[in-house]
Amino acid sequence: METENTMTINGIEVGFTPGETILEVARRNDIHIPTLCYLKGASPTGACRVCVVEVKGARNLVASCAAPAAPGMEVLTESPKVVRGRRLNIELLLASGQHNCLVKEAGLDDWTDFQLEALESEGHKDICPAYGDCRLQDLAILYRARSDRFPTAEVRYPVENINPLIVRDFSRCILCGRCVQACNEIQVNNAISFGYRGKESKIVAKGDQPLKESDCVFCGECVQACPVGALVPLSDLEQCGLREEAEKIRTTCSYCGVGCQIFLHVRDGRVIKATGVEDVGPNYGSLCVKGRFGNDFIHDEGRLTKPLIREGDGFREAGWDEALDLVAGKLGALRQESGADALGVLSSARITNEENYLAQKFTRAVLGTNSVDHCARL
Repeated sequence: METENTMTINGIEVGFTPGETILEVARRNDIHIPTLCYLKGASPTGACRVCVVEVKGARNLVASCAAPAAPGMEVLTESPKVVRGRRLNIELLLASGQHNCLVKEAGLDDWTDFQLEALESEGHKDICPAYGDCRLQDLAILYRARSDRFPTAEVRYPVENINPLIVRDFSRCILCGRCVQACNEIQVNNAISFGYRGKESKIVAKGDQPLKESDCVFCGECVQACPVGALVPLSDLEQCGLREEAEKIRTTCSYCGVGCQIFLHVRDGRVIKATGVEDVGPNYGSLCVKGRFGNDFIHDEGRLTKPLIREGDGFREAGWDEALDLVAGKLGALRQESGADALGVLSSARITNEENYLAQKFTRAVLGTNSVDHCARL
């Protein structure tokens, strides 16, 4: 019966659908439960233990991302026991590697000078490149975690900075598994997995080789999924510790006709990076290597911003009206002189489906030829 599928969260009676987890029920009812390893659309693991809740009758705290809802279940999401448990788990994560989440609280005399000096340090060991944009840091501050409660684990693997586009810093990896799930379950590239055991554990590519020598296609899905500074775009290292709020402008990726939704992160009039818009189709946060990393051409000094008309051995700048009139006149003259089949149109795979439709319509209906194709390199 429908009335049997009810439970209580923080004293509020809510309904659930059989198969839903406690976390899913809470989120659907606007009840906040923090997460770190949980990745929507992937199998829950409960690895980080940050989403733990107190369930009446249970001996221990329960990982809400993996525990199924049950009739009559009574759940507390912010009880003193839950808060203590989350704080402890966060402090253990802070001690698992080189995490500088709370470095600003270390009594530094001049924070700005420290940031500038940290830019020169090898591997950015003094400050994380994800500082100010890190889920672990947010949780550490929220739950007033201490970074000195446990001894810091030994750094066992060097920074992998020989890859194009992506830097892997194993000292900041918390082994949450989000990158593995993003690669294997969301993108289905199967390029990375868990490797080794115990304190030697790490995320490995095929044969434990650098990403550039593996099956990785550099889509960056793992980068967007990483909640800490273990996976960062190469370009982010230039801004390490100097993050300022960037405006996020939603737009449509221009590289093909799929219509992927992206956020362009804009600062001082310049696009500094692109990320996928989550929970929105058709891509639901996923991007290809071009959509995520191929935006440097926007500010390339050699990029044409005005039409050019050839005169003699050179070119001169012109207005759009003059340029279009010239093209229309040349095409009309060629068609009249040699026939429509003497003309052809080469479109681009980097424009939208609608624009390609207009290109073929112009070719067939206006020029009168079926000679239309596209070039993926344009």
